[in-house]
Amino acid sequence: MFTERAQRLDDAAVVRVRVRSDGQLSAWVATNFDVLATRVVQGTVRPDDLSAGADALLRGLRAADRSGFVDPGYAMDSAWRGVLPPESGFAHLDDVPARVMLDLAQRGVALAREHGSGQGPPVSLLDQEVISVTADDVTVGIPMRCVFALTAMRFLPQSGNGDNELAPESVTADEIVRVRVLPAWLRIDARFGSVYRRRGDPALVLR
Repeated sequence: MFTERAQRLDDAAVVRVRVRSDGQLSAWVATNFDVLATRVVQGTVRPDDLSAGADALLRGLRAADRSGFVDPGYAMDSAWRGVLPPESGFAHLDDVPARVMLDLAQRGVALAREHGSGQGPPVSLLDQEVISVTADDVTVGIPMRCVFALTAMRFLPQSGNGDNELAPESVTADEIVRVRVLPAWLRIDARFGSVYRRRGDPALVLR
């Protein structure tokens, strides 16, 4: 579940739910990897742009009645920092096998355990560009931050078997993630959700 994963990553996570132009809802969270994660779901929300604490929203989802009404708790719109990327206009660069992403995540976790601290993986590891994607005259590097966010939010159909959940063989060989870009944004689409990283100054994504 999107909200549960968001709360596991950050006890103080804020989830933003917005109505899209196609009438569906997009749920957003700013992960502690400085990467935005989002998933599109069916439903309605009032107002059409609402931010709520992940913990309160999760309680509301678990207590939802037969009508489907969910109490998200107190509105936390002021707690959301930064703008969201646009819905459309992204240029498709290339597709990357999901197994490559899981292999990178598996190696990254091993390195984080070896060189990390109580504060989490070292920044040098998170900022390392582990894949380079090129199309025409555009080349974009994918940092480990995006790989970790993608797998931590379980946007790939990875195994649920504990330490083996990042095993590349846990997804089929034809499973892919799609890499798209705008001048200001990197977007990676997987089966169960997408992650976005601001291009240029990374801190801008949280301002």
